[in-house]
Amino acid sequence: MTPLGGERTLGILGGGQLAQMLALAAIPLGVRVTVLEPDPQAPARLCARHLCAPYTDPAGLAQLAACDAVTLEFENVPVEALDALRGRVPVRPGADLLARSKHRAREKQALQRAGAVTAPFEAIESAEDLNGALGRVGGRGILKTSELGYDGKGQARVNTDAELRAAWDALGCVPCVLEGFVAFEREVSLGVARSAGGQVAFGPLVENVHKGGILRTSVFPAHVPHGTQAAARDMARAVADAWDLEGLMTLEFFVLPGGQLLVNEVAPRVHNSGHLTQDGGGLSQFEAQVRAVLDLPLSDWAPLLPCAMVNVVGAAGPEGQPLMPDWAATDALSGTRVHLYHKDWRAGRKLGHVNLVAPDPETLRERLASLEPLIP
Repeated sequence: MTPLGGERTLGILGGGQLAQMLALAAIPLGVRVTVLEPDPQAPARLCARHLCAPYTDPAGLAQLAACDAVTLEFENVPVEALDALRGRVPVRPGADLLARSKHRAREKQALQRAGAVTAPFEAIESAEDLNGALGRVGGRGILKTSELGYDGKGQARVNTDAELRAAWDALGCVPCVLEGFVAFEREVSLGVARSAGGQVAFGPLVENVHKGGILRTSVFPAHVPHGTQAAARDMARAVADAWDLEGLMTLEFFVLPGGQLLVNEVAPRVHNSGHLTQDGGGLSQFEAQVRAVLDLPLSDWAPLLPCAMVNVVGAAGPEGQPLMPDWAATDALSGTRVHLYHKDWRAGRKLGHVNLVAPDPETLRERLASLEPLIP
């Protein structure tokens, strides 16, 4: 384990807002960050050394390989980049874990092997796989592309065999996973970090609400039955151990009536729902990932106070004109903290988030209700 004191270096594949926030968390630990990102306007350029080049650029990868460790801010990293770094620098999480988490069918199969519970599903690789698949998952389902879909993209709800075939055609007949429809009560998420030295730590159980397939709000503490957090931790630890996690990953769960948990998805990184840890007191999810990747001492990172996060996503009016948040009123609202990503407006694009902190859950609900109308 590397002690605090000497300068360390961390490479990140990707230079978006998550890399920006990872770099900001790394600086107080004496860690210099280098990001490899082809976008010249990458948000992380403001607080990290920016290698503006493709993810597979040999010179850029060589500079990442000179770091103490490499992590990532998104899972769809080209395989060629990971192959080029193999054996030259620790990549955390590793290539095998990324290969599972970037492919929905492989991910669900690996989750079940680890002892986690998922919704019923069928892998759809060919037209023949469609035959009887909907019945096997319960008669209603969601067809999702196995790779690249996110924030509600690359998926369709289906209730009949005809709708299933039409949806598969509309998605381009690419490999998909058909998930059985789950009548869940709420969605929650929880992060788990595991260092190369074997330390394990957990984030808070956070309750999430989506709008248009994109996360809208996250709230801590989650309103769940007693024992739900312990069950989520047990499942997260089982997956982290089975997958040999080094770094941080976030598990998204469905909570069924009665409190049973189903794992919906896994992100091998910090997650939008964990942004509220920046301002709730204590460790943030970003510092937790930096610590886990560099094998620094770890501890749980649940907030010390009730807190919430509201996503700021590019919204458009009836004629496509940008609808902007009322920033002055947002900034003046008690308990708010604005985090902007320095991105140009685009409909559906994540532009920032607002964290809210309050002394108790009731005050948090009141402040959240006051904030919601200010952000379209």
